[in-house]
Amino acid sequence: MANVTLRNVKKQFGDVSVIKGVDLDIADGEFCVFVGPSGCGKSTLLRMVAGLEDISAGELKIGDQDMTEVGPADRGVAMVFQSYALYPHMTVENNIGFGLRMTGHSTADIAKRTNRAAEMLQLGPLMQRKPSQLSGGQRQRVAIGRAIVREPQVFLFDEPLSNLDANLRVQMRIEIGKLHQDLGATMIYVTHDQVEAMTMADKIVVLHGGIIEQVGSPLELYHRPRNIFVAGFIGSPKMNFIKAKVSAGKTGKLDVTLPGGGKVSVDSQGAKVEANQPVTLGIRPEHMIVGGKSDGELKGTLRLAEYLGSETMFYASLPDGSDISVKADGLATAKPGSTVVFGIPSKACHLFDAGGGAIINGDLTK
Repeated sequence: MANVTLRNVKKQFGDVSVIKGVDLDIADGEFCVFVGPSGCGKSTLLRMVAGLEDISAGELKIGDQDMTEVGPADRGVAMVFQSYALYPHMTVENNIGFGLRMTGHSTADIAKRTNRAAEMLQLGPLMQRKPSQLSGGQRQRVAIGRAIVREPQVFLFDEPLSNLDANLRVQMRIEIGKLHQDLGATMIYVTHDQVEAMTMADKIVVLHGGIIEQVGSPLELYHRPRNIFVAGFIGSPKMNFIKAKVSAGKTGKLDVTLPGGGKVSVDSQGAKVEANQPVTLGIRPEHMIVGGKSDGELKGTLRLAEYLGSETMFYASLPDGSDISVKADGLATAKPGSTVVFGIPSKACHLFDAGGGAIINGDLTK
């Protein structure tokens, strides 16, 4: 296995700059997930690591060897695509071992590696079936098996679960996670689904417009987002953003004025602000309290309630016309059209300046 290093990596398609200078270190054995909205450059960056796209500028190293100009077949990587790309006329066994036959491996070695991959992926009873006789999840496991037998230094996954239904996605997430633990391999995984990123990654790379917005562990990005974009992208449902004004309060505190005139006092964490400075207060739906007393309060008109059994999602409008979402327990019974008080714990509050950068992050651990 190997580490992956990118230094000032760029990609141009004609006059269009897609990757605008990426610096990234992925440790040996790390599960790294690229996330971001459609068009942010995450799949392009993965294909550049694979060698399927040329690097316009910069340097790529795999295992401390410069791979910038090396062809895909010699980089020691194996890629699993969104489409299964299986040969329809071949059995599962032959699909898994096909790449090894093309590279001249012995029949005994092919059989050994194929059987090992089949055992890891629970494909043993399916080895003589054709792809048309398999479910979507089984086909994706075959595609992963084809990558495993190559024994690559780095596994690359390009949105491999996007064609599966919700239940299969959960199942395959678990299986890929177990595979990573069993192999101890370096894996780079691309997805637009931040839930996949949060549940699978050791390290998340948030991309936006061809640049890296933030790199960190899932909980680091959840609790300490660097800016509004990361705060809104990580977490489901996404963080609420409320227009507010802030001024210095008591020593070590900032007073935040909320829509409707309510206030909440938060720990300044050493941040300096001007009187009545416009800010955006961020707070996650799961941290708000429906109908309960807290450090600060907001009144809103309930527009929609989704009763999901284990939890209830409320969608409300604030006095300034903005909307918020609030996650409550499954027994909450407020009805649309009613006025609801939402409590805001000060420790859960994030503040962002006019440019979207974080002034302070909430810290629920204190």
